[in-house]
Amino acid sequence: MNTTRWGLIGAGWIATKAIAPAMHAQPNAIVQGVASSDLKRAQLLNPITIHNSYEALINDPLVDAVYISLPNHLHCEWSIKALNAGKHVLCEKPFAMNVAEVESMARAARDNDRLLVEAVSAMWHPRMKRVVDYVKAGNIGELVSIDSSFTFPASLEGNSRLSPAMGGGALFDVGIYPLHAITALIGDDANTVIKSCDVKIGPTGIDLTSRWTMSINDLITASGLASFEMPENQSLIIRGEKSSAELIGTQAFTSWHSASSLRLGEQVEEFEAVDPYMLMIENFGKKIHDQVSWVLPLETSLSVQKMLGQLQSSH
Repeated sequence: MNTTRWGLIGAGWIATKAIAPAMHAQPNAIVQGVASSDLKRAQLLNPITIHNSYEALINDPLVDAVYISLPNHLHCEWSIKALNAGKHVLCEKPFAMNVAEVESMARAARDNDRLLVEAVSAMWHPRMKRVVDYVKAGNIGELVSIDSSFTFPASLEGNSRLSPAMGGGALFDVGIYPLHAITALIGDDANTVIKSCDVKIGPTGIDLTSRWTMSINDLITASGLASFEMPENQSLIIRGEKSSAELIGTQAFTSWHSASSLRLGEQVEEFEAVDPYMLMIENFGKKIHDQVSWVLPLETSLSVQKMLGQLQSSH
């Protein structure tokens, strides 16, 4: 199989703890280069080359694909620059600040014939794939409701997630997971109407907690909760006319290196420990080399960004 030589822009927590280790563990991935404002953190990712600027990294001819884990407000700019430099791009969630930015990114991917994917690692987890396939196959009957949450007590001192201008807040940071699960279950072209959106704004102007309900195609009710100030919990419960399905436990979206289980009607299915980041990187690499793979479609990311915009405007 072909090898993918990766360049990483940004060397924060996600790159250090999840992405670089997954790339080093993936036999067909190489951490070719890193560019970060923090040299020490860049060295921790153990790349072949450390670049002194983002421009130098995206122009490195030895880099095939770029992983972007910068603050949210920089995702669009650097995705487009990397695509225009001829690189494939895997960009940390949330994809961008608004729908117009996602459309610009998608245009750049098309114009340069490069792959552009939003890095929502949860969507590559076998348990998530299984529940989506099970529900879409009609096993629980017509969908009635989807209830989902992602909450944790965040320590955010000096973090870009505290800044509205940088795309901070609970909705963008963790609300994205329930919205991606909802979109995977209902499809990319569903008609969503926000029924309620209750927000608690923190001292810096970001939403510390967002709670919402939406109507989908006038048939399905979806509720979501995203919070930086509540006890740690992640849930996904899907109800249909005939039956229901639920991701068991408190790690619906971040089950990582640990076993997990799924209730489908009366049955429980067990899943062995996996690294969804590694599965994401493996599938991305296969996709750019025209091998059998699955990546999160741009249409899905655009649908989720539209929902984010609807929720923001209904605050």
